[in-house]
Order: sequence, then C-alpha cells, then structure tokens
Amino acid sequence: MINILCTSKPGDGLLCYSYEHCHYLNSIDIDSQLCIVTHPKFKLEDYEKSLKEKYGTIDVPLGFDEKLHYTTALNDITLIMGRSMLTLPYLDKDRYRPLQLTILHRLLSRKLISVYSENHPKDYDLALDYFKPELVKDLCDYAVYPNGVGEQYEKMINFSCYKYHFDRIEFDYLFLGTNEIYYKEVMKYIDNFPSHGILAYDEKYINKKYNNIFVPVNNFLGTFKSYVYTKPYFDPAPRLIQECKWLNKGIIYLRDTNIKDGGLVYMGRPVPTEQMYSDNINILIKTIQTIWPQRHLL
Repeated sequence: MINILCTSKPGDGLLCYSYEHCHYLNSIDIDSQLCIVTHPKFKLEDYEKSLKEKYGTIDVPLGFDEKLHYTTALNDITLIMGRSMLTLPYLDKDRYRPLQLTILHRLLSRKLISVYSENHPKDYDLALDYFKPELVKDLCDYAVYPNGVGEQYEKMINFSCYKYHFDRIEFDYLFLGTNEIYYKEVMKYIDNFPSHGILAYDEKYINKKYNNIFVPVNNFLGTFKSYVYTKPYFDPAPRLIQECKWLNKGIIYLRDTNIKDGGLVYMGRPVPTEQMYSDNINILIKTIQTIWPQRHLL
C-alpha cells in the first residue's frame, strides 16, 4: 500500500496533488489510499466538500484519521507531496488528538517518499528526528529548488481528474488571500480592481469591506476572468497559474520578478498533458521500485 499523507488545510494545493497521485496510482493497479489527518481547525466534511467541488466525486480509497480503509502494514510506503506534510503536524503536535498522533507516528515512522520543499528548513530535521522514519527517499523539482536533494520530479496537475468546467462569472479579478501575509499583500492592490473576489478563510484578519469568498467555493474556477498573482514570498507550486493557463483565463503577474520560485517557473511551463503526467509519475514509480524491488510496477 502507498499511503499518501495530507495534513494541510482543505483548500491547500497539496491536498489536490495528493488526491490526483492517489487516483493515478490506483488506475495503474498500484494500491494507494489518501490518508487525511485533519487540521485542528477543520472537520472531515470540509475536506470532502473541497474534493467534491474540484473533482465532482471522490473515487479513491480515502481515510480520515481513525477511519482509514486499510490497516497499514510494515512494508507500506508513505508519500508526502511536500515536506510541510511532515513539519506541520510536528509543529502543531500539541493541538492534535492522541489518536491522530498515533496515526501520524504509524505512517511516518516507516518508509517515506518525500517531495522536497523549503517551507520549514530547520524544523524539517527536527520533525524527522521526532517521527523517525526508517527510510527516506527524496524527490525534487530543481527548477524551483536548485539546492534541493533527490531525483528530479515535477508537481504536475492531473487535469483528467477534474469535473466538467463551466463559466458563471461573478467578478473580473481573483486574488489569493488564504493567509494573513497573502491578504496583507492583496490590500496594496485591491482598490485598483473594483470587480474582485478574494479567496480566503474566514479569519480575523479579513477586511469585511471587500468581496471575500471563503474556501471551498462552488464552481470556483468559473467565477472569475483573470487571476491577479500577488504572493509576496517563495511559492513552490502555484496551481492557479496552471489552472488559468489550462482554461485560457488571464494572469496578471503583480509581484517582484526577482523572486525566483515556482511563480516564474510555472508561468513558463506548458499545461501538462496526460502523457507528460504519465512520464513524470514514472519517476515516482521507479522510486517505489527501489523500495519494493520484488514488485514489477512498470
């Protein structure tokens, strides 16, 4: 079993990448399940709603906390689509229920495939020491992280999973304000875009005078014409850029182009085709093969 662990919030891109990888691996007969250990602020219904909004249905083996569909076994592999899936539960461990911590230790103390990211560079080593995985295999997108470690691997969107898209425009410009830093940056520009929506969580830093739309949003990709990209710090994998390119929506790049990260990289990359996705994920499969040499996966 490949246990794809997600500990992020329900609107986070890593939940989507985790779901899409689980969907593809099962489609080629590699048994996988999506294991969601819910963030302390959210319930399982929030995750289900977010996945159904993007994909229409949930057609992968799905486990929430204690409700995992399968019993994990000693030779299972855990896959995390970003190192933050390890560091976030470590940093927030005092906020988790005892059963959640037990599940996290079970999933993270065995064989681990970790997609490189630099969200918490110092805390990652502390998290490794806390969970003590017996083996770690790294994958890395070197265009985004030139100083990373592991086999070259890109986070690609599996658009074949998406439900049918339709436009029902509610405002012209979309902004991303899903944390306090993002939201503060949006405030520098928002008054120049009267027809706008700010994607956000209902938190105390929200300015009620603006048109805030809260995660998850029904028919989200069909609600706007252009995405205004304003993230002020390192962005590893901006899914919305690729989604807008896929749908031929506008992208207004309102940030410092001296920031060398996924923003510029993903602006220059083509929308992934099914063949590109398959070729890329074969790298992951070969990594699995090194851990399970007796299994013929390709």
